[in-house]
Amino acid sequence: MSWLVTGAGGMLGQDVVAAARSAGHDVTAAARLDLDVTDPDACLAEVSSHDVVVNTAAWTAVDDAESHEPDAFAINAIGAGNLARACERAGARLVQVSTDYVFAGDATSPYAEDAPLAPRSAYGRTKAAGEWAVRALCPDSLVVRTAWLYGEHGGNFVKTMARLAGDHDTLDVVDDQEGQPTWTVDVADAILRLVEAEAPPGAYHATSSGSTTWFEFTRAIFTGLGLDPDRVRPTTTAAFPRPAPRPAYSVLGHDAWQRVGRAPVRDWRDALTEALPRVVPT
Repeated sequence: MSWLVTGAGGMLGQDVVAAARSAGHDVTAAARLDLDVTDPDACLAEVSSHDVVVNTAAWTAVDDAESHEPDAFAINAIGAGNLARACERAGARLVQVSTDYVFAGDATSPYAEDAPLAPRSAYGRTKAAGEWAVRALCPDSLVVRTAWLYGEHGGNFVKTMARLAGDHDTLDVVDDQEGQPTWTVDVADAILRLVEAEAPPGAYHATSSGSTTWFEFTRAIFTGLGLDPDRVRPTTTAAFPRPAPRPAYSVLGHDAWQRVGRAPVRDWRDALTEALPRVVPT
């Protein structure tokens, strides 16, 4: 199959490109300078020669989106709609990457794939709008939500904690936000498996199994790097005020994987063990 990966210069995009090429697919890697997803004509032209489009292009600066919501909307919603319209015209399968921020973040059990969307931030609103556009304009699409991403390419939480460990004797990390740390390699593999299985259209959650807090995740990072985890101290979200509200509970359910006869993403601890030497090479 011929794949087009938008946002191919990003952390997730690079791993999607690598996974698809490793599986023998012909891949066009379109970074931001190669394809402006806010340009509908450019999307029509680029998509026309492909069987699969994976849209990883996104405004992901959560806090900046609070003061630049129209700019975030242009990429996350209008851009997604442009690609959806182009895929529908070309008969291509669209995979739209989305986020846990489309939910309110106040649940006490994992969010099902069909749970009501109730975003509380500008970023979440623009990504929810992108999901709506994709479903409306290209009903055969797959919406793949993920969260708490880290990977080899680009900045992320794991790299930041490893760097701060070298600069500080102790680190204060929030312990009242629960979610699923997820390696971008696992998300890329999940997308590949869904496409190759010709999964039914709808939403799927490509987050690690299990859950933890940022505090416990950081302790696991320290342990994996051979550092003393007791250097990490718990604190609260209130201690680190940010422009965008953070979900207190971002755990996503994986029932849709069972319905298509495929296993969900592995446990976050197993992924971290394998990922650390690549994300933070010694």
